[in-house]
Amino acid sequence: MDRLTPEQRRKTMQAIKSTATKSEVRLAKALWKLGYRYRKNNKKIFGRPDLTFAKYKIAIFVDSEFFHGKDWKTEQLRIKTNREYWIPKIERNIQRDEEVNSFLIDKNWTVLRFWSKDIEKNLEVCVAKIEGTIMLLSI
Repeated sequence: MDRLTPEQRRKTMQAIKSTATKSEVRLAKALWKLGYRYRKNNKKIFGRPDLTFAKYKIAIFVDSEFFHGKDWKTEQLRIKTNREYWIPKIERNIQRDEEVNSFLIDKNWTVLRFWSKDIEKNLEVCVAKIEGTIMLLSI
């Protein structure tokens, strides 16, 4: 049983943004502060990565745990309402993420994906991974 009324749930779901999420902005600001320049939500790159470094061919995605199915085998059991909608939707998101990764890798892009919670809890680690990738590709 959902703790929220249908109207409350609708408003909550409408408030979820697809771009410029808190985690995405936090990561972008940390990189900008270190002097890295990037493009946000570049429509020219397949999959519209959240951040791109075209010079190094790096595509960065910041994925929400729910919508992109982190620990999906166990987490799908927690969905109690509207399962016939959410389970196929999230499974399609997972499949699309794999398709985007494959396409970009085939085009010699480096794909980095971070979970929102990882950025919230370990921003420095995520930034270090991006910096390490940039250093590796700039050689």
